[in-house]
Amino acid sequence: MRVLVLGGTAEARALAVALQSAGVDFVSSLAGRVAHPRMPVGSVRVGGFGGVDGLVRTLRSDGFTHLIDATHPFASTMTAHAMQACARTGLPMTRLARPGWAERPDSDTWTWVPDLDAARVAAQALGSRPFLSSGRQTLPHFARWSERDVLVRVVEPLAEPAPPRWTVVLDRGPYSVGGERDLMRRHRVDVLVTKDSGGGYTSAKLDAAAELDVPVVVVSRPAPPTGLVTTADVAGCVTWLGVRAGG
Repeated sequence: MRVLVLGGTAEARALAVALQSAGVDFVSSLAGRVAHPRMPVGSVRVGGFGGVDGLVRTLRSDGFTHLIDATHPFASTMTAHAMQACARTGLPMTRLARPGWAERPDSDTWTWVPDLDAARVAAQALGSRPFLSSGRQTLPHFARWSERDVLVRVVEPLAEPAPPRWTVVLDRGPYSVGGERDLMRRHRVDVLVTKDSGGGYTSAKLDAAAELDVPVVVVSRPAPPTGLVTTADVAGCVTWLGVRAGG
């Protein structure tokens, strides 16, 4: 058995620990979009594959027998490529898909939208001092807000300067409810924009928004491809592989 883990998430790092503990031969793959990522244990490769053909070549040449897609819930292109590559090579694949936030008791109070442009329209009708917590790659969708006081949080510095009225905070999770509450109060945030990333790693902002009565706009997850096998947690992935945690 040799497993390729498409990673870059907290769940992927936890999976790497579990696989190492179980004595599984695996390699974690990171896209390389973050200059200083948190690295998982074990062997790591960084960079793209060169599309589906490149991933097929890697799976065959490096002797992989299984693929686990533990990328971000919104990395739909990578998931689609992985499914196509596994179909061509005959390798089994599962998607480690952490649960979304739709099951939270307060989720019915949020404004759910299908995409980022809809998020911009919804948010500007709800408040005038938005907190963008949707990732730096989403910021071009909000470029029209150059004359607004916008709070943006990103993991790494922006490639291009932000508009003068924007405040850019460099930070990465996990976050605390108290810290998120203080951040929103300090910048007088009156609407939160995020994506349904799910999990507990960055959910503190939702608790803080509820405490402060700040409206929340959430971009729904893309629909999973037909036929995609999913597991909800690391333990499920270990079970799917048919190995026992701890060796």
